[in-house]
Amino acid sequence: MTVTREALGTAPSLVLTPAVVAHRGASGHRPEHTLEAYRTAIRMGVDDIELDLVSTRDGVLVARHDLELSTTTDVASRAGLGHLRRTRTVDGVAQCGWFVQDLTLSELKTLATRERMPVTRPGNTAYDGAEGVPTLTEVLAMVGAESLRRGRPVGVLLELKHAAHHDAAGLPLDVPLLRDLARHGLDHPWARVVLMSFEAPVLRRLAARTRLPIMQLLEAGERVTDELLDGIDEYADGIGPHKSLVLPRDAGGAIGEPSALVRAAHRRGLTVHAWTVRAENRYLPSNLRHGEAPDALGDMAAEVRALLAAGVDGVITDHPEAALAALREVRPSG
Repeated sequence: MTVTREALGTAPSLVLTPAVVAHRGASGHRPEHTLEAYRTAIRMGVDDIELDLVSTRDGVLVARHDLELSTTTDVASRAGLGHLRRTRTVDGVAQCGWFVQDLTLSELKTLATRERMPVTRPGNTAYDGAEGVPTLTEVLAMVGAESLRRGRPVGVLLELKHAAHHDAAGLPLDVPLLRDLARHGLDHPWARVVLMSFEAPVLRRLAARTRLPIMQLLEAGERVTDELLDGIDEYADGIGPHKSLVLPRDAGGAIGEPSALVRAAHRRGLTVHAWTVRAENRYLPSNLRHGEAPDALGDMAAEVRALLAAGVDGVITDHPEAALAALREVRPSG
């Protein structure tokens, strides 16, 4: 079954041309959160890159999705760091391994990055070991250089991960974040920077201290009521819902009619960026998969078109080139 704009209906976004945002860089093509993943996405033509921020023991923000390092770096092979292996509870989940908050920046810089999903994305493993873990400052410098080189501004969406956990550890993320942004001249409303988190308290703190746009992220399965959106509207400029909140799936895992979420958010002036669109069958609705192999590529473009028809203002994706192509199909004059 093909999902068409006619089947889903159309709804206007709040922006002239919806943004394509590279999730952790072009992570369908390079190991996530590496400078080359970000550069690849920029070469593809994305509007923005998205990165997750956590803190080292000495308070430096670095780009990692998880505090635990063994799935995306070679830390387990570093004998000199074996003493730092431990069990920590992060957001209520006990994990055993090596955690960013226990390493200084100099210790972290001895590590090499690797592909998180080597079975699903074996091509990415060719780049294992090629880079280290980048700091926020390094990413901002690279984005600035690439923007100048290409003659167009590239934005950044910055997600603060495990904010309450960092607060409890004495490593609040918002303090170095605002310091780093000011150092790069990106602490004004016209900067191409959006600050986001799943945790409202840190976003409320930021809203009181900066004029940069704030985005409240929403988990899959979250019950989004008018009251919740009204509360978000008090401190945020947009929401970042899981794509299933925009395009609900039926009992068979297929998508059909969009929910009312985008329209409800737009009535409050809140932008909507849906996450995370991936090309492999295992991540797609059942009616957009090609074949039975979970890691084969399905019809991701159809999912992007359905999100655009629902009126989203941005699509956050691991495969930005496919999302950009789908956007050009829908809005050829953009």
